[in-house]
Amino acid sequence: MAQVQPTTVMSAPRADGRWPDQLRPLRFQNNIAPHATGSTLVEWGNTRVICGVTVEETVPRWMKEQSVAGGWITAEYSMLPYSTLQRKQRDATKGKIDGRSQEIQRLIGRAMRAAIDLEKLGTRTIWVDCDVLQADGGTRTAAITGAFVALSLAIRSMISAGKLSDSPMLHAVAAVSVGIVDRQPLLDLCYTEDAAAEVDLNLVMNAAGEFIELQGTGEEATFTEAQLADMLALGKAGIRELLVAQQAALADIES
Repeated sequence: MAQVQPTTVMSAPRADGRWPDQLRPLRFQNNIAPHATGSTLVEWGNTRVICGVTVEETVPRWMKEQSVAGGWITAEYSMLPYSTLQRKQRDATKGKIDGRSQEIQRLIGRAMRAAIDLEKLGTRTIWVDCDVLQADGGTRTAAITGAFVALSLAIRSMISAGKLSDSPMLHAVAAVSVGIVDRQPLLDLCYTEDAAAEVDLNLVMNAAGEFIELQGTGEEATFTEAQLADMLALGKAGIRELLVAQQAALADIES
């Protein structure tokens, strides 16, 4: 994988041996869920997320009531009980979705809707389910990056089945985390880095170089415009690498 040219002076390697501008190893295992219309297992460092796409030949009631043309994409996200060191209680047991899961699944839905011309989708709903098997930081960015691959596979399947006459895909979408740890901007934080970060930033972008969402927070400190520029430069370079990895994963299916 190509290395990103840093915008700041390089420090010593990180705890896992990476340089500040280096992504963790990334791998897609496609068609992991045979009953899904499209699916992939994204393995990103020690974070592993299954992304599956299913299709319903209907749209939400609000679209019918408001006579909104086209289709819809929605997402659900969950962390499986054994995905973390301490067992995570299922949302079903608590009787409600926790706030973090709800925030992330809405983010995944927004990101995937940005990748599709919803009018070309027709009157159908695409469900994107992202289930975290193992969490080591960056589960939301892995879910978004993997969800685009699963969505692309689902659209190909629908075209092959004659359900779509042409592709509604717009631009590829990927996401990555950036943060400041010990005053050093770092790309793609693992859990220990994320927990120690003074500043945490998640970028969601498309292949046209446009932002879909920026989530930036000073966890234990404020940050300057110059630091923000450094983080954006790292993040944008990381996104470019992710887009190449997505293309390679989808090209493997074609060959």
